[in-house]
Amino acid sequence: MDTLSANSFSAPSMNLDGLTAVVTGAGRGIGEGCSLALASAGAEVILISRTESELKAVSEKINNAGGKATPLVCDVTDTEQIKSKIETLDRIDILMNNAGSNIPEPFIDVTEEHLDFLLELNVKSMFMVAQAAMKVMLKGGRGGSIIHMSSQMGHVGSPRRTVYCLTKHAVEGMSKAIAAEGAPDGIRSNCIGPTFVETPMTKPMFENPEFSQFVMDRILMGRLGKISDITGSVIFLASPASELITGASLTIDGGWTAV
Repeated sequence: MDTLSANSFSAPSMNLDGLTAVVTGAGRGIGEGCSLALASAGAEVILISRTESELKAVSEKINNAGGKATPLVCDVTDTEQIKSKIETLDRIDILMNNAGSNIPEPFIDVTEEHLDFLLELNVKSMFMVAQAAMKVMLKGGRGGSIIHMSSQMGHVGSPRRTVYCLTKHAVEGMSKAIAAEGAPDGIRSNCIGPTFVETPMTKPMFENPEFSQFVMDRILMGRLGKISDITGSVIFLASPASELITGASLTIDGGWTAV
C-alpha cells in the first residue's frame, strides 16, 4: 500500500470559526462546559438559560478569554419565548440541546406533577427548541448540526429513573426522525449519552454510599464522567469531522451499556 503523504491526506478539521452555536441550559454544569468548549473551538456562542446572573458569568468567561458569547435569557418550557427569542435569531449553525432535569424516585411513587414536569422539560422543550433551530438553519441554507443531550439511560433502564429513562428514550427517537427530515438540507441530528457526571445536579446523589457503589459497579472504566469527557464529543459532532454522522447516539458511559 502506498504511504500517505501530507499532501494527499490531512486530519479532518474540528475548527468552528465563523459558526454560531446555541446552547440551552448554558448557565452551569455540562451546559457551561459545552459553551466554553464551543467558544474555544471558534464558535460564537449564544447562551440560553432562565437565570441571567449565571449567563452573564459564563459570557464574561468566554469574552474575557477572547471568544464571543451573547447571553439570552429564555425559559425553554415557554413555547412563546422559544418562538420569539430562538426562532428569530439570524443564524444558527450548531444547537446544543442541553436543558433537562431528573427527579429520582420509585416508579410507584411518581406523581402526575413530577411526570408532567419532566416530560415538559426533557421532551417537549427539547422538541420545540430543536424545531425552532431547524427553521433558522433551513432559512440560512448552510445546513447545521443539532446535538441532543440524552443519557446512557436513553439506552437502558434503571431503578428510580422510570420517567428519566422514558424521556431520554423519547429524545433518542426524536433525534433519529429529525435526522431523516434534515438530511436533504444538510442538517444533522445526533445524541450524546453520558454516564453520571459530577455536576451541581448530580453531586447530592453521590453522598449516598449505596448509590455511589451501585454506579461505580457499572462503569467499567472505574470512574465518573467529567465534563471534559462530554465536551470533546460535542465539538466532534458540531464540526466538519463528523459531517456524515447523523441519526447516531454517542454513549460516553465508561462501558455501562456495553454489558
